[in-house]
Amino acid sequence: MFTLAELFWRASLDELKQGSIETETHLICLLCGKYFEKGIVYPEEGVMYEAKRYVQFHINHEHGSVFEHLLNLDKKLTGLTEHQKGLLRLFHEGKTDKEIQKELGIGSSSTIRNHRYMLKEKERQAKVFLALSELVWKSISPERDFIGLHPSAAMIDDRYNVTNTEESRILDLYFPDGRSGKLKTFPRKEKVRLIILKELAQRFDRNIIYSEKQVNQILKPALDDYLLLRRYLIDYGFMDRNHDGSQYWLMS
Repeated sequence: MFTLAELFWRASLDELKQGSIETETHLICLLCGKYFEKGIVYPEEGVMYEAKRYVQFHINHEHGSVFEHLLNLDKKLTGLTEHQKGLLRLFHEGKTDKEIQKELGIGSSSTIRNHRYMLKEKERQAKVFLALSELVWKSISPERDFIGLHPSAAMIDDRYNVTNTEESRILDLYFPDGRSGKLKTFPRKEKVRLIILKELAQRFDRNIIYSEKQVNQILKPALDDYLLLRRYLIDYGFMDRNHDGSQYWLMS
């Protein structure tokens, strides 16, 4: 089973735009990882939805829109400045150059046209880079590939600069009795913490809403200080919870 990060980065451009991927048995939301089983009818507000339609209903009601979700990702994922994000949002809303000029207080419509050109230039550069990237990375062996960036992680930095080979070696070291066993210690190094937390997240089912007590019970066998693990799973974007802490769910 792939994590949300792996599903997100494996998705095609069309799948990213629609916010979901389709397997033989399920539709999966790329924004939160929720599964929708094919062949099941989902009742909502007096309407019966099959899985393909219901995942879109879910995205619209739970996430607002795919556009907003992608736009609000970390700058290291989008490469966009706040000003560029604001412009894209207004373009997406169908605002005219004059309306954007008035809303942003920009001197002239020609300035807006220049921003449009620069964003289109960025799009063209991105296409060329994607082609170059695919030609480069397809020649690199899997053990040298890097672990996926989690799209909901709060901070993105060189902690993610870890190859799959390094990840396996670190897990063997910190879980001497096997991946489902006790954690030797919780590391101080951020990069190693990421790998440990990613592995601990595998102990949860993304289709289950957990109580705080259930989360504690799952994490306690891994480390006596299970509250520490619970906090870091949330901080690193692998889990989320509601405001009163009564419900927890897997994000990866």
